[in-house]
Amino acid sequence: MNQYYFMQMAYQEALNALDEGEVPVGAVIEKNGVVMGKGYNRVEGLRDVTAHAEIVAISAATQNLSSWRLNGCTLYVTLEPCLMCLGAIVHSRIDSIVYAAPDPRAGAVDTFFYQQEIERSYNYFPAITSGILKDECSALLKAFFQTIRKKN
Repeated sequence: MNQYYFMQMAYQEALNALDEGEVPVGAVIEKNGVVMGKGYNRVEGLRDVTAHAEIVAISAATQNLSSWRLNGCTLYVTLEPCLMCLGAIVHSRIDSIVYAAPDPRAGAVDTFFYQQEIERSYNYFPAITSGILKDECSALLKAFFQTIRKKN
């Protein structure tokens, strides 16, 4: 299994979010080739501002592993994580982040660069890979927001 396999799974989670009228972002956490947790945006449905795909997936993985420490895990997410999600990723000690599309508005991994400060504070930062299924994930998000704008 490779990065495309797990990003495809994250994309399917994003489609679940879309089906529920949520911003279509999906996430999958894997360890040693096995899915430990997955999730999609649930902010509107749960009326919870913290219910981003990454947070939902982290919660599922910590339950599955019976530990809040997610060492050895990789997070696959369809959109560059925001600062809140990056904080949860760092605190849970996820080894690496693979994201599809950049988030020019709120991306905290590459768009707005917090790595130096986080490394200084925590002596750690996850390895980063970006661009896997970028076009597909970007198109899904753009179509969603175009539909929202037309309704308003």
